[in-house]
Amino acid sequence: MKQYVVDELRPEDHNKIKGYLDEHFGPAGFGGIYWVPLDEDLYTDMHKKHTQCQPYYFAIDLGPDAMACELLIRTKNTIKCNCIGYATAEQRNRIITFVDSILEGLGLIT
Repeated sequence: MKQYVVDELRPEDHNKIKGYLDEHFGPAGFGGIYWVPLDEDLYTDMHKKHTQCQPYYFAIDLGPDAMACELLIRTKNTIKCNCIGYATAEQRNRIITFVDSILEGLGLIT
């Protein structure tokens, strides 16, 4: 799995990130997984055509000492479809910028 990982989080960093993610994306699902909606302006042509699969998400897995952001664009509507796949360069860059902005906004040094 391709991921963007921020590790060596301190317990207080974890708590700040968890609070932010809970507030903006609801409580974590199984195992600390948060589903973050992909901005529609980042949908590929296939994403736009697959209206039955929309909306699209990427997952953030928050553990006690690390945050891993999967670079896989997926849907909650189906497990297997041609529209599910690794992020494009533009999507990947936006996801990384998004994660970095959370850390910066919370005043966390990584």
